[in-house]
Amino acid sequence: MEVRAYTKHLSISPRKLRLVCDKVRGLNALQAQTVLRFMPHKGAEMVGKTLASAIANAENNLDLDPNSLFIAQIFADEGTRLKRVKAGARGRYKPRVRRISHLTVVLGQRGIS
Repeated sequence: MEVRAYTKHLSISPRKLRLVCDKVRGLNALQAQTVLRFMPHKGAEMVGKTLASAIANAENNLDLDPNSLFIAQIFADEGTRLKRVKAGARGRYKPRVRRISHLTVVLGQRGIS
């Protein structure tokens, strides 16, 4: 049984968000929440909220036990880019690109024996 949660239009670059995703991939869902709570990265809070949403989806919609859930897939994709311009010296312009991320968390269920 798979449970998914998405968060779109996060104001962090996908490259920075993937660093956090790599740390919790494959962990037990409740253990991953603990790891994310103590990470100093900005993206850890964003991943934590999405993970909490996925766990809540599993409990409320499918009546799954949160102790049997693990992070089967977690990935950050690139969203649209905000392109802005800052004036430079001698009448030139300096482009500024603000990157946006889309985060997906997929939880799987481990067999309890």
